[in-house]
Amino acid sequence: MNSPLPTGTVAVAGEALPRKIFECYLNRSGINSIELPREQVRAEIGDNLCLKFLNRGAPVHITVTTTNAGMFTDFYHENLYVVDDIVLTIPIKKDSQPGFFDIDILAGYGATKAAIRVNVDRFLEREAEARAAQAPVQPVAHGRPHPLMVAMGISLVLYATWLYTGVASLNIAAFIILIVGALFTWYRQG
Repeated sequence: MNSPLPTGTVAVAGEALPRKIFECYLNRSGINSIELPREQVRAEIGDNLCLKFLNRGAPVHITVTTTNAGMFTDFYHENLYVVDDIVLTIPIKKDSQPGFFDIDILAGYGATKAAIRVNVDRFLEREAEARAAQAPVQPVAHGRPHPLMVAMGISLVLYATWLYTGVASLNIAAFIILIVGALFTWYRQG
């Protein structure tokens, strides 16, 4: 069966899904109104910028265009007919440098215009994720043993001696030395 509406599929090698989808509302506050995302629109070099247009009124024609984005993307102009929701994916070039460009959105054949500034950066979230995934820095021992470790060692010797001899005061002494070592270490930090 042939559909009267043009349809197509975009196949992307590698990571196809963008990290974040920015939502733009159409016809929500009035006829041909355009409401842009409140947060800063950021795209990563080599990733996709994804704009989702959500129509909350009658179907509308919109025009999405960029005039100063040649350094960042091959996208220039797109006419869309938005009935409910539609997603526009703009690929960002892998060889581009950090910077910014503007996306102009026109609704109602130019009656309403809105602009989004897109900041293009390198490794936005991946760099933070890589830092978080690294192992935490381990403390390095410097010369003297830690007081808690000394208290634990003495307590271990006293406890083992109590087990071997059965003298109850060794068990109590081991417990008291362990608690004193822990408290000393705790209050020494401040």
